[in-house]
Amino acid sequence: MTLVAFDEPGAPDCGEFVVEDIGTGLFASGFGHLGDGRRFSFHVHRSELVVEVYRPRRIGPVPLPEDVIATLRRPLADVDAGSRRSLAAAVRGMITALGPSGRTAR
Repeated sequence: MTLVAFDEPGAPDCGEFVVEDIGTGLFASGFGHLGDGRRFSFHVHRSELVVEVYRPRRIGPVPLPEDVIATLRRPLADVDAGSRRSLAAAVRGMITALGPSGRTAR
């Protein structure tokens, strides 16, 4: 398990941002949590970084489809999938863009 807390000076604020596990490379993936109780996971799929944010205080270890409050996608063109730091920064930026409510139109 890799625990990485990101509180970098000048980074956009999304509160506490902790990556609990991260794998790099062609099939990069990982998961973590935010300070407000929301959890997230991410993976690479067809040259895109896909992030799912789950509702706070969900029940059970595995999220169900109804637990997903936001799904975000972005091209991998400017993300180094071989770097933990680059992946974590991209995920943090995507989650920060959601704002505090963490909901997108679906």
